[in-house]
Amino acid sequence: MTSAGKRVGLIVNPIAGMGGRVGLKGSDGEETLRRARELGATPSAPGRALTTLLGLGPLINEIELVTFPDEMGETEAREAGFEPRVIGSIQVGRTTAKDTLRAGGEMSTLGVDLLLFAGGDGTARDVYQAVGLSMPVVGIPAGVKIHSGVYAINPARAAVLAMMYLRGQVRALGEFEVMDIDETAFRQGRVSTRLYGYLKVPLERRFIQGAKAASVTGNHEIFAMQSIAEQIVETMDAGCLYIIGSGTTPRAIMERLGLKNTLLGVDAVLNGKLVAFDLNEAQLMELIEEEKAKIIITPIGGQGYVFGRGNQQLSPGVIKKIGAENVIVVATRNKLTSLERRPLLVDTGDKEVDKMLKGYVKVVTGYREEMVYKISY
Repeated sequence: MTSAGKRVGLIVNPIAGMGGRVGLKGSDGEETLRRARELGATPSAPGRALTTLLGLGPLINEIELVTFPDEMGETEAREAGFEPRVIGSIQVGRTTAKDTLRAGGEMSTLGVDLLLFAGGDGTARDVYQAVGLSMPVVGIPAGVKIHSGVYAINPARAAVLAMMYLRGQVRALGEFEVMDIDETAFRQGRVSTRLYGYLKVPLERRFIQGAKAASVTGNHEIFAMQSIAEQIVETMDAGCLYIIGSGTTPRAIMERLGLKNTLLGVDAVLNGKLVAFDLNEAQLMELIEEEKAKIIITPIGGQGYVFGRGNQQLSPGVIKKIGAENVIVVATRNKLTSLERRPLLVDTGDKEVDKMLKGYVKVVTGYREEMVYKISY
C-alpha cells in the first residue's frame, strides 16, 4: 500500500504554547494571551508544525495537503515545500477556538484520510468536538500543558507516525483520551482535570506520548517523596542556587526546607532560603547569570517528560547555561515503574539540547537511594 492519492488535513493553533516560557501555565483566553505578548512571548506552534511537515517531505508529491489560511497551516505548509489546498477563511492575528472548530468540520466534510493538528489540550478538545471519531488524527505537541494522549512524543515522531500510517505500515487505530484542565485553577496551583472524549490515533505506542497519570497520594508514596526530600536537602551545596521545578516531589523538598512553593511553577532557593517565586524564562536567565546553579526536576507521571511539558520556563537557554551535569532528577520508584520500562523523555524544542540531555541519568528515588534510568527524545 502506498500513500499516493491520500488527503491529509493540517490545523495549526498559532497561539498554542505562548504562555509557557513566560510562566503563565497556558494560553487560553484573550487576557492570558495579552499578558503573554506583553511579557515577550513568541509563538512556538508554527515552528513545531513545520518540523513535522519537513519530516513528511518524502510524501510531498504523493499526498494532497489541505489546510486553513495563513497562520493556521498554509504558511508552514508552503515553507515546507508543499502546495496546499487552502480552504476556509480566518481573521489573521485574531484566530480563536471557533476557527479550529470550523477547520475540523470542513476537513471532516472533505473526508481527509488523516488529520494533523498542532496545539495543546485546548486544541485537542476543539478537534474532538469538530471530528469526534470520524477520522484518524495525529497531534503535534505545541501547547504548555499536554495531558491528552492523542499527541506524538515530539514533532519529528509525529511525522514518522503519519508517514507510517499513510504508507500502510501502521493500520490499527486506537482511541486515546482527550483531557484538559481548568487553567484558572491551574494558575492557582490546583489541578482539575476532565476527560472530554476520545480521538482515533494510529496505534504505534513508541511514538505516542499517552495521557498524564494522576499523582499517587497514598501514605507509602508520601513517605517516598519525603525520603527523596531528606536526601536532596542533606546534599545541597552552600552557595549554589537551586531551581526547583513543578510537581509533588519538588513540593516535598520545599516543605522539608520550610518554604512556600509554586506547585505548578518554578522557584529558586539559595542557602536554604527562597530567593524567587514562580519564575519565567527571562527571570531565570537573569538569576543564573552570576550564580552557580542546579535544576531539581521530576518527570510527569505516566508520560515520563522531564523537560518540555508544563515547565517551558526551563527553556533550552536556561538548560544550556546550567548544564546537563547540573540537572538532578527526582522520582519515586512507583512513578518510574508506571512507565513500564519506557525511557524518560525530553522535548525542549532544541535538537542540540535534547541530544545533550539524552543518555543515562541517576534518579534520586529515596534517602541514599538512586536508580540509573535512560533519557531519550
